[in-house]
Amino acid sequence: MKDYTNYFMKYFIVSLLAFFVLSSIPFCVKAQELVVDKIVAEIDNRIILKSELENAYLGYLQENKDAKVEPSLKCEILRQLLLNKVMVAKAEIDSIVVSDASIDFEMERRMMGMVDRAGSQEALEQAIGKTITEAKDDLRPLVIEQLTVNEVQREITKDVSVTPSKVKKFFNNFPKDSLPVFPAEYVVAELIKKPIVNKEAKNKTREALLQIRSRVLAGEDFAKLAEKNSEDLGSAATGGNLGFRGRGELVPEFEETIYKLKEGEISDPVESEFGFHLIQLIERRGNRFNSRHILLVPKPDKNDFEYTRKFMDSLVQDIRANKYTFEDAVKAHSDDKTSKNQGGVRLNQQSGSNKLTIEDMEYALFKTIDTMKVGQMSSCVRSRMPDGKEAFKIILYKKKVEAHEASFEKDYERIYQAALDNEKNEKINRWFEDALKNLYIDIDAEYQKCNILDF
Repeated sequence: MKDYTNYFMKYFIVSLLAFFVLSSIPFCVKAQELVVDKIVAEIDNRIILKSELENAYLGYLQENKDAKVEPSLKCEILRQLLLNKVMVAKAEIDSIVVSDASIDFEMERRMMGMVDRAGSQEALEQAIGKTITEAKDDLRPLVIEQLTVNEVQREITKDVSVTPSKVKKFFNNFPKDSLPVFPAEYVVAELIKKPIVNKEAKNKTREALLQIRSRVLAGEDFAKLAEKNSEDLGSAATGGNLGFRGRGELVPEFEETIYKLKEGEISDPVESEFGFHLIQLIERRGNRFNSRHILLVPKPDKNDFEYTRKFMDSLVQDIRANKYTFEDAVKAHSDDKTSKNQGGVRLNQQSGSNKLTIEDMEYALFKTIDTMKVGQMSSCVRSRMPDGKEAFKIILYKKKVEAHEASFEKDYERIYQAALDNEKNEKINRWFEDALKNLYIDIDAEYQKCNILDF
């Protein structure tokens, strides 16, 4: 059991380290101020600061409340920070570049997560003592580094695979009297509907953007207005700039408009699934374009919520009356693109599996299915989405796998993934060992006991 647990701990530190670092910023900033900073490791022209290590360590503990606090944990995190720096250096040598679209998407996702955990944007700014713009400036280099590390890891491990016999051997290496106990898992499908916004609210949003457009045409700076007004947190801090994009990278309504604009020209308000955009084409290079936008999102009122709730209640009645299936209703009406084409089944964001543990679900979802039987469908429930906004859900409780001792037959998918991850980890370790032979490495005396460079 110990080896298995340590393996997973190491694997998840590798793949989720940036998340822990970023998660720690709003909550650990005061702790960081108390750290007497110093360099704990040097790798050629790169350094790792003690504050960087402490933030990653505290972030990991915050996300893993039951984690056993051992000296080896901080050593392992330092080793992964070191590995990250080496991989970034590798990316520079091999010209591996992360796209602006990936950076912006990840920035937006993580910033929304931080706002959601804090309760509101104002609460987050108060907690960290910084504005959202300043926090994003802190986050951006960390996001770029982790996305770069992910790309290098993918490149290193792209040819790694495991056969069924290797999976079996991996499983058989664990002593039978110390096999891990897997927690209960659930398969859940959701039909998600955002509040249907009334026409008056949409018209007000269009009018607000038209007024901003008039101000730009009168000489005001588009970028400054975007920074002040745009509700796209991912681009507002950079004046609404989205960087160079190609076909298929942005929503269709946006792209349809951008290809009609001349350089410097500003569109009328354009509606998409995200809200209303005011778009300016900065530069075009063949089929690629550099643009910026201001996003305003029309706000639903009390009547919109009530109308949407009644609509969802009618869907529940129709499904229960067998007028159509839950899966057909999801395909026709769900606003969640991720699950829409798979019958609403929610996937585990880490593994891609359709099985969720309690830790993979928000409390409200687990609380709902905890009162249901397998095969049962819920009534319409009001729920808070990952971006902090409210929506309505109909939940179908499809399956439950009870907590059990690991079994090759029952848990092949999970064991296969563990075996594959183990092979990838070993290949990354071999790559790391070779890379260190050509680098100058200096570890602070305080951390020499970690034996980080021993393989």
